Amino acid sequence: MRPSSLATLLRQEFESVTHGHHTPVMIWGPPGVGKSQIVAQVARHAGVPMIDVRLSQMEPSDLRGIPFRTGEHVVWAVPAMLPDAARQGVQGILFLDEINAAPPTVSAAAYQLVLDRRLGEYQVPEGWAIFAAGNRQGDRGVTYTMPAPLANRFSHYELDVNLDDWVLWAYRAGIDERLIAFLRFRPELLFEYDPSRDAIAFPTPRSWEFTHRCFSKFATSSHLMLEAMQACVGAAPAVELRAFVDNLANLPDIDAIIRGESQEVPQEVDLQYAVAAALTARALAVSGSAEAKTVYGHIFTYAGRFPQRELGVMLVHDMAKVIGEEIYTVPQFAAWAKEVGRILL
Repeated sequence: MRPSSLATLLRQEFESVTHGHHTPVMIWGPPGVGKSQIVAQVARHAGVPMIDVRLSQMEPSDLRGIPFRTGEHVVWAVPAMLPDAARQGVQGILFLDEINAAPPTVSAAAYQLVLDRRLGEYQVPEGWAIFAAGNRQGDRGVTYTMPAPLANRFSHYELDVNLDDWVLWAYRAGIDERLIAFLRFRPELLFEYDPSRDAIAFPTPRSWEFTHRCFSKFATSSHLMLEAMQACVGAAPAVELRAFVDNLANLPDIDAIIRGESQEVPQEVDLQYAVAAALTARALAVSGSAEAKTVYGHIFTYAGRFPQRELGVMLVHDMAKVIGEEIYTVPQFAAWAKEVGRILL
């Protein structure tokens, strides 16, 4: 399932709690694809807290609590990490991360929590959804086979990597446009993980986010920049990215395009990807301002000049995804769409 679809599903699962229709969700996927980040985004979208419980780091008593004597009886002190309506609010998300990396004794303690929404005397507040995540057994993570009784307490979804979804997130998260352009140019490098190899650093959406941070941290040191990128995504992808970035010195003047001045479209395909990413980022930066539609119009005019029409289509598609339907009201959009449609047909 692509990330955008999973996020929509989780939002609906969260909303279903108030109607009594909630089913606990288990998210499967390789390392670094954003499983926990998607759950966190759902919580932020709903404006509710998320409690992240890492079961792999716990003992059974950490969930069940500590017994203590009260008069002639023994009661259990409920762990403070579990949701409490008085402390955290009446609604929220309980996220059981790395659940299949927990020892069997710990996962057994989670059975009742997941299915019955309780542990002994403790009761999960009615407005709280339960989501869980873990790596697949073939991903070389520390995993145990999920016991059938626990697995049967979840609905199961496997998260896939999707470039369009990542690009939309990247623009909104302020990821360096040069990195977005590179992965548009080399989409197969967004996620390149082979469990049979012993690679320590490899490309994933998470490690590309780390690489983005290198652009600002090591901008003044070319040597350190390359080594830092290799430490994030591995040697070969980092060298490719470095060569791609170095070639951007041959880009046309992006500011001139934004001003509506005539600029040649570069012949190199990698530079065309870079121009498209840069223009999308500029369009997003001015969205909502007085000059936004003027800038959009200049970008549409330039998009119509791409020798490879699909790159112009990609540019407009990305603008529509990150900005919205307001771009369709710009007069130049109709002219661009008519020209592209005539050529494609």
